[in-house]
Order: sequence, then C-alpha cells, then structure tokens
Amino acid sequence: MASDHSVRGEEVISNKQVILKDYVSGFPRESNLYLTTSNIKLKVPEEESGKDAVLVKNLYLSCDPFMRGRMQRDLPPGEPEQSSYSLGSPIVGYGVARVVDSRHSDFKKGDLVWGRTIGWEEYSLITTPEYLFKINHTDDIPLSYYTGILGMPGMTAYFGFFDIGSPKEGDRVYVSSASGAIGLLVGQFAKLIGCYVVGSAGSKEKVVLLKTKFGFDDAFNYKEEHDLDAALKRYFPEGIDIYFENVGGKMLDAVLLNMRHHGRIALCGMISQYNLEQPESVHNLIAVLFKQIRMEGFAVAECYDQYSKFLDFVLPYIKEGKIVYVEDITEGLESGPAALIGLFSGRNVGKQVVKVAQE
Repeated sequence: MASDHSVRGEEVISNKQVILKDYVSGFPRESNLYLTTSNIKLKVPEEESGKDAVLVKNLYLSCDPFMRGRMQRDLPPGEPEQSSYSLGSPIVGYGVARVVDSRHSDFKKGDLVWGRTIGWEEYSLITTPEYLFKINHTDDIPLSYYTGILGMPGMTAYFGFFDIGSPKEGDRVYVSSASGAIGLLVGQFAKLIGCYVVGSAGSKEKVVLLKTKFGFDDAFNYKEEHDLDAALKRYFPEGIDIYFENVGGKMLDAVLLNMRHHGRIALCGMISQYNLEQPESVHNLIAVLFKQIRMEGFAVAECYDQYSKFLDFVLPYIKEGKIVYVEDITEGLESGPAALIGLFSGRNVGKQVVKVAQE
C-alpha cells in the first residue's frame, strides 16, 4: 500500500519503480533490474518543466522486445527516436494509465490513456505526451487490450501487413514468432482476407494453438526443424508471397530462398539477434535482386496519425468475435522484470502484460 502525506499542501505518495541496474550485454537477466520505492507529488509541477505535462497512475504495462535494445549502452544502428535507458532510473515503454493531473489541453483528470513514455512505476510524470492517446473506453473491451491489439502491437500488425505486405486473396503468407502479440494478429488479418497462412513458434503447445485457436492453416515448431529451407518448402511448395519477419538470422536466410517473384517482406523485428554480441550474417540477399522482392522495415510511430483508420478496421472484428486475442497477464509491478525477461526465452503466449493497479 502506498503511504500518503502532504508537502506544502500537495499530496505526496510512495511510488514503486522498476530500475535499470546495469547495461546489458548478451542475454538480459532479472538481476539487471531491481525494485525500489521513491516519493512523487500528485501534482504536475507549475514550473516550465511541467508545461504540457501529464501525471498518470499506471494500470497496465506492456512487455515488448524493443525494450531489450534500450537496456544496452549503445543502441542498435539506426534505432529511431530512442535512447538507452538511464542507469538508476525506471525503464520506460508502453502502457495504459489514468490521468491524475494535467497541464495539457488534450487531457484532463480521470481520462484513460495509452501510449509510450510511460515509466515502469506506479505513477509517471509524462513531460512529452505526443505519443499519448485518449481511450474512449467501452465496457465490452478490456482496458489491457490497449497494450496490445488496440495499441502499438495491433497497429504494427495492421500497417506492416497491409501497407508493406500489400496482400490479396489467395496469397501465401508466412509469419515467424507467430504466437506472439503481433504475429498472432498478422495471421488472423491474413485469414480474414482469404490468404493461406502458416506460422512458426517455439513449442508444440504454441503450434497447436496457432492451428486450433487462431485459425492458421498450418504451423510448425522451428526448434524441431534442422533444415529451415526444407521445412519452408514443405509448407510452401509454390513459394511464399508475404513474409512477416519477427525473427531474423537463419530464418530470414531460409525464407529468402523460398520467396516467390515479386514477394513482399515486412521487417517488423529480429528477436533472434537482440541478445547476440555479434549478429548473424544473412547470406541469401541476392534473392531480393533476382526475385524482385520488396523488403522493407517500418516504424509504427509513423502511422500513429492513422490510428482512427486502424480502429475502424479492428474494433468490429473484435466485437463480432472474428479475431481471437490472448493475453499473458502477470500481477504486480514486482513481477515485471521476470515477465519482461521471459519474452526472450518464449515464455509467454500472446501479449505479455504487467497489471500494476486495479482499473
């Protein structure tokens, strides 16, 4: 329980936080993070530093693979609009929160919001709320969905698949890391427009879920395949039209050999490379030339101005039960480090979320 007291008439409350202890090299460990408690005033500062700031009580925090890059001293080359986390400070990511106080014209006390720059703590002062979005919440949709299907992962799946994949009915679609928050949505979006979809995952249980719960035409456990090229030829004897890339490395190399002419590859992530001190080389890039493949990376932040377009597409499918969404929710900020680190060993199924407080 947080303890309250007043300083000069302003309410001060204890604020539990997840702090970065040291920069990561190789595979991250829970010991790279620690829990502490500080104090915070429940009022946006009147000084210039508080101009346009928003103070929020965090409800749900999102565990996302991109956070691994920010845990190292030097960011991966070309990392957009990001900086490394500061040692001794809370790590930062996406989340869902309720506004406690605001000096920003777009937000008022009591508003529900989702977005970036939310600290891993009970309360956050957000001084740059340009990536904060008001939630017009309805009772039939869980608030936690705004960390996933109705937030950054959902938008990533939608714009990556439709804008870069340029799908049409009958296309052959392959999704790696298909049981994760983004992959399971890409597969279902593809099925909605009549594509043939195969996904890969890292366990037999996840493969079963992809086929029985998420509607994939087929799926395989990449850990059981000693020859990824042969595996892809088995599932795509006529080749792949669209590859939604979440893994990189050996998987990308094998996919390039199996792409069809004028195929499209949406580069969303490369989770197999994030914890390597020396990233793996890709050897089959010449296929991009000879097969006239379009391979493009993208940053979902560039699509935020189209958020309403995305909601118009996805909300009806959610309400009609035509999209299945799974969350892996862990309770309490103290369980956050284990949940985040677990992403990189495939511990989660669906969207990994940390519940910080009751709605």
